[in-house]
Amino acid sequence: MCVSFSGRCLLSSYLTGRDSNRGECAQPCRWSYKLVEEKRPGQYFEIFEEKDQDPKGTYILNAKDLCMIKYIDKLADSGISSLKIEGRAKSFYYVAVITNAYRQAIDIYYKNKNNFELPSWIISEVEKVSHRRYSTGFYFGKPDNGQYYKNGGYIRTCDVMATVEDSDEKYIYCTQRNKFSVSDELEIISPGKKPEIIKINKILDQDGNIIDSVAHPMMKFKIINISGEKYPKGAIIRKNNNLL
Repeated sequence: MCVSFSGRCLLSSYLTGRDSNRGECAQPCRWSYKLVEEKRPGQYFEIFEEKDQDPKGTYILNAKDLCMIKYIDKLADSGISSLKIEGRAKSFYYVAVITNAYRQAIDIYYKNKNNFELPSWIISEVEKVSHRRYSTGFYFGKPDNGQYYKNGGYIRTCDVMATVEDSDEKYIYCTQRNKFSVSDELEIISPGKKPEIIKINKILDQDGNIIDSVAHPMMKFKIINISGEKYPKGAIIRKNNNLL
């Protein structure tokens, strides 16, 4: 979806000195642009059109993000044998969630090709990472909604609260990433599994003291393992802000 087709984009290099073809893109295609006439310096004119009462803004190069998870069956049937998941400049959370979602979708398809139906939780997973509005790009012909002109911002509904270091039948041992408190409702994500909702009813610090919240960056703590399941090191605990 990047306008740097075949490494031809020079915008970033010209405008900021950061070469997009060497992995240093400043993403100027996501910026808002206005028109300036050569003999009228300092006079900026909006670039937009109004259609069906929907004013379009000045983010004229801003493409939507590509998302094809709903069409895994069509991708497989077309002969595609591998998928490229975007990872450059992305967080470990993004890579983990997107990879897990696509892995699950592919496995479900191959288990039952004739009656393939993607569970709603897998579709919702790609909405729980920081992303721009989604599009199917050119997969089904020329897109009529591949651009978004109003802004270049991201949509983010979830925040990583902690990562799992270890677990046993009684406790889940974690490292803090963001502040959360007792009574918060969180989700834990493990490889190859559907996210599991967990209710935080008790938090203990490293010394075993009961605390009301986890407020210090990268602090070690543990929570009660209500399910008694074993969670692997690196499993992610997140807060879905839509549940607030």
